[in-house]
Amino acid sequence: MSTIKIRSVAPEDNKALAQVIRDVLIEMGVPKVGTAYEDEALDMMYETYDAPRKEYYVVEDNGKIIGGAGIAQLEKESSEICELQKMYFLPEARGKGLGSKMMSKCLNFAKEQGFSKCYLETMPYMKDARKLYAKVGFTSLDAPMGDTGHYSCQAWMIKEL
Repeated sequence: MSTIKIRSVAPEDNKALAQVIRDVLIEMGVPKVGTAYEDEALDMMYETYDAPRKEYYVVEDNGKIIGGAGIAQLEKESSEICELQKMYFLPEARGKGLGSKMMSKCLNFAKEQGFSKCYLETMPYMKDARKLYAKVGFTSLDAPMGDTGHYSCQAWMIKEL
């Protein structure tokens, strides 16, 4: 029986979580340069999100990490704007409503922290992800915001919280 749970990232998750994110990025054909693939934070997600107004959640199935997503203030933007960060799921986690649950958890955290808008970056060809984002109220932008360092990402979205 599957025992899927969503919980905050823990120090012992770092290695497995970095592998999950890199595996999904490779599967999706995302460039390794100018995307989350080369972020230093990938190898130390717990430490990266162990700060005020930041949170990263993992999806765990019988002790195995199968996905995750986080919220943090958008770099070099108003303190009212957060970013939905590093939302990735292994194939076995998809199609089970986990994306919607994770999105709800992240956006609720963002509201609790006083953010008024949530920004995200993705790839134009990640159609399932973009469909989910639109379903919860994200709308497309014509240009990027803030300073994520992800210059290879070519789709930007924002949502009023």
